[in-house]
Amino acid sequence: MAGLRMAAPLLALKQGYSAMAVGVLMALFALTQVFLALPAGRYADRHGLRRPIAFSVIAATTGTALAALFPVFPMLCLAALLSGGATGAASIALQRHVGSAARDATELKQMFSWLSIGPATSNFLGPLTAGLLIDHAGVWLGGEAGDLNGYRIAFLLMALLPLLTWWWVRRTPDLPSPATPAEQGKRRAWDLLRDPMMRRLLLVNWFLSSCWDVHTFVLPVLGHERGYSASTIGMLLGSFALAATLVRLAMPWLAEHLREWLVISGAMLATALLFGIYPFMPNALGMGVCSVLLGLVLGSVQPMIMSTLHQITPADRHGEALGLRLMSLNGSSVAMPLLFGSIGAVVGVSLVFWVVGAVVGGGSRLAWSLRPPLPPADKTTG
Repeated sequence: MAGLRMAAPLLALKQGYSAMAVGVLMALFALTQVFLALPAGRYADRHGLRRPIAFSVIAATTGTALAALFPVFPMLCLAALLSGGATGAASIALQRHVGSAARDATELKQMFSWLSIGPATSNFLGPLTAGLLIDHAGVWLGGEAGDLNGYRIAFLLMALLPLLTWWWVRRTPDLPSPATPAEQGKRRAWDLLRDPMMRRLLLVNWFLSSCWDVHTFVLPVLGHERGYSASTIGMLLGSFALAATLVRLAMPWLAEHLREWLVISGAMLATALLFGIYPFMPNALGMGVCSVLLGLVLGSVQPMIMSTLHQITPADRHGEALGLRLMSLNGSSVAMPLLFGSIGAVVGVSLVFWVVGAVVGGGSRLAWSLRPPLPPADKTTG
């Protein structure tokens, strides 16, 4: 999905579509997840890991293969819908499986740090590989750099990658499901929002996810405006993802010393600062430095978010809580690219960085409030 999410908007821009149209295309990666997240969470609670993964692989491969066969804007939109929904459903099943296997809070942070390395690696390899194929595959086939054949080859490779997912998980044993209370039929996902900690966590997660969306959406548009090649844009996005991977490699060994609320609030303040200076970078090197720093900051957040969510959610509702989280994130991911595209078309993409940076900086107080209460003092001791 990461490779398709970088290549599809570049092809749309090459075909003459506006920033607003690209915003619509980017929003479609999240649209399916809005409607599928809660059902996918409940499905994972009932069926475990492998069955949701199998359906996800079929959808992702089919959608991206269609984009390779018919690289036109409507088919790019369909590929975005299918690959986005598949990635969301697979993520819920994987996260639920890993969270159920952890034995305590420290192990939760360690295991989610390991798990988060996968998407971070994909976010590096996907855009970089797609960019290189777009620029060079056409030449290898006797055409020009960046021609339609390059996009076809890039989409074809992206269509084959999900098959590796099934290869790795096909023999993974499903964990036993926790006991389900008798009143399950009367419960609704929205009941989880009665917990103030859950509401704060979802809002903080939304702020930080918006920052990731801003970078993914605005960087190709900004790079296109400045005349950078697809390979250069892929390198910038890849450096962001590589930095996120590197910080997550270190986190399993640091997990015992990390405090979720402190890491999250610090990341929000640092992101606000980086978003403020990003548009002032005069060349690709400066933008690359900002991308790396931003990747280090945002890459540290997801394991902390997931650890906190599993600690405040009943064991038999982990999949449902993960679905609620994903639905809230992707609801904004549908609206935000449309908003980013509208603002970028009118006043320029730099303002998008500054507005979102100001919002996430102000929201850091919510992250601070995720700090667990201190245990009561023992009055029996002198």
